[in-house]
Amino acid sequence: MSPRPFLPTTLLALASVFAAPLAFAQAGETLEEIIITANFRDATLMETVGSVSVVTQNTITERAAQHLQDILNAAPNVTWTAGASRGRFVQIRGVGDLEQFYDPKYYPAVGIMLDDMELGDTASAGMLFDIAQVEVLRGPQGTRFGANGHGGMVFMRSNAPTDEFEAELSGGAGNYDSSNLGLVVSGPLSSQLSGRLAIQQNNSDGYIDNDRLDRDDTNDLDEFTSRARLRWTPSDTAQYDFSASYFDADNGYDTWSLDNDRTTFTDQPGRDTQKVAAFIGAGDWTLGDTHTVDASLSYRDADLHQSYDADWASDALCELFACAFGVDTASEIFDRDNETWVADVRLLGSDGGHSAGESRYVIGLYANDGTQQLDYQYPSAVYGDTSSSSDYDTNRYAIYGEYEYSVSSQLTLIAGLRLERFEDDYKDSNGFASDNNDNLWGGEVSLRYALDDNTMTYATIARSQKPGGVNTRTAADRPFMSPAFQVFTQDKLTFDDETLINHEIGLRTEQFDQRLALSVALFYAKRDSAQLENWMWDADSGLWIGYLDSAGDTSSYGAELETSFTVNNHVQLYANLGWLDTEVDSIETFDLDLAQFVTKKDRDQAKSPAYQYNVGTRLTLTESWSGHLEIEGQDDNYFGYYHDGELDSYKLINASLRWQSGAYAVTLWGRNLGDEDYAVHGLYFGNEPRDDFGAFQNQTYLQPGEPLTYGVELLYSF
Repeated sequence: MSPRPFLPTTLLALASVFAAPLAFAQAGETLEEIIITANFRDATLMETVGSVSVVTQNTITERAAQHLQDILNAAPNVTWTAGASRGRFVQIRGVGDLEQFYDPKYYPAVGIMLDDMELGDTASAGMLFDIAQVEVLRGPQGTRFGANGHGGMVFMRSNAPTDEFEAELSGGAGNYDSSNLGLVVSGPLSSQLSGRLAIQQNNSDGYIDNDRLDRDDTNDLDEFTSRARLRWTPSDTAQYDFSASYFDADNGYDTWSLDNDRTTFTDQPGRDTQKVAAFIGAGDWTLGDTHTVDASLSYRDADLHQSYDADWASDALCELFACAFGVDTASEIFDRDNETWVADVRLLGSDGGHSAGESRYVIGLYANDGTQQLDYQYPSAVYGDTSSSSDYDTNRYAIYGEYEYSVSSQLTLIAGLRLERFEDDYKDSNGFASDNNDNLWGGEVSLRYALDDNTMTYATIARSQKPGGVNTRTAADRPFMSPAFQVFTQDKLTFDDETLINHEIGLRTEQFDQRLALSVALFYAKRDSAQLENWMWDADSGLWIGYLDSAGDTSSYGAELETSFTVNNHVQLYANLGWLDTEVDSIETFDLDLAQFVTKKDRDQAKSPAYQYNVGTRLTLTESWSGHLEIEGQDDNYFGYYHDGELDSYKLINASLRWQSGAYAVTLWGRNLGDEDYAVHGLYFGNEPRDDFGAFQNQTYLQPGEPLTYGVELLYSF
């Protein structure tokens, strides 16, 4: 993948941003201060070590974004994979899960959190209604989040209850019969208690046409989001926050087409549903002038269903075309019931601020108890009816600490360590059972140096581990495999702990009276025993064999640049750029075309485009009118390891125009204005039943991304 197409875009973006101070001499508005809330203490971006992107509520509004997938591409070196009706799987710098089928996810390599709740495999609930900002922390978060933030963390912060009454009624409509309606009410309930309620219903027919059923809504969205928050402040030294949320999605899953377009032929389109109920309780107590105790307890109950038409076809298709082998009429159905308890308590101490000789520290305890029940069905006319069930229990315990010492008024040393104990227990109806336990550790050592009040540099080495385990489905199916695959999988039944070590240096600065903000990060990362998702097709046994392979190591290096410049009271320019080079030293797999086992060496990691960019401008036209125009894109990249299929590079144009007067606001928006065809996930295998199209020959199938979408959003504040 050559980086050359990226260079003109990069140079143009940099030229436009850095030439701006010379072209415009008049004073403009200063940049709004950004507060990072994902770490142990709230801190300004200038005080934060590590590469961090912050997507504000302004960007969410500009894009009319409903879900995380609508804004993640604004952050450099961040990608996502659908594999469902919503983007559930996030990759940061090439590290992250690609999909979820038979095996339980031990823990996603990139975590997604909403306030103090871990979304885990319910990331489809990452709706953006009433979200204040989204923080994307790149690289291992070994001290703060441990294995949950192995490759990074996406932290969503919802709006808190307010001390004064406020309310918003919002609604919108767009093409593909999309619509949404939301209500937010916030304010004091007493002198010590305030609350906030946010409710939204989001709908769309989706952008898939089902030719067999003559329907245009088999890939629809039907999502209900509700969140209630209470904040009780009984004294100056105590604060309690309580949150209850419920998410109910009944979405279609009919996205794969034999012709790699937005027309499907399925006769039994699938569904992708989630019902997620959660509760969070948190307390904050101030002990004297130097110590604070923070504690949180969360509970999440989730019912997930995913199904799809396994052959993507119907008998009617073979009435129109010659199909020598017919169609299967199979469905694949996954029903999961998950429950998770998480408790976290920490002591924060400080003997002052950032003066020489002063220090701060954190000591904490963490516990996570999770259960998952999976019922699997595969009713097939060709292979017969297959079903199984499994129970998967996990326990995680951790003790962690961080120490921050001001060597001088400019130089600060930060050191953190986290020790984790991971235990799991698995059993299924096939008679297979396993248990596993691991002792893991992660942490970081960082130096932060303030050149002046507006410029800082940092250097950090961070480490994280992700637990190993048993490839449960592969182990359970091994007796049914053909002999060659039994031999090959003998040393693939388990996978090792993965260790990720990241070396990073960075710089942040604000110049020209804080009208210019610039962040740059350079990194080198090494993954030992990298857990890479792999698939094989055993044709003689009719089995897809999926497993995590930890036989190889990976390395990557790259850069992130984020900058914005307020030219004057009317114009702001911004650019977010990512560059990434990755390499997997070796991975063994089964080549579907050669029908033999092969070893691939020195290839790119999956979902690791060599470049990404998000460049745009925000305009304040008058007191009432404003707008934005941006272009985003990325290089081509592999979408898996068992093949060499790639997702093509793309560029998308997004824009919005907003009118606001008093309590009223209207936003006209459009995404992918050039209606470019691009893909968000891919598969490689033989599924084509039509003889004239090459019956059952191996080929790449792509899950299409969002086409040209547009609409209007209305807001009334009272």
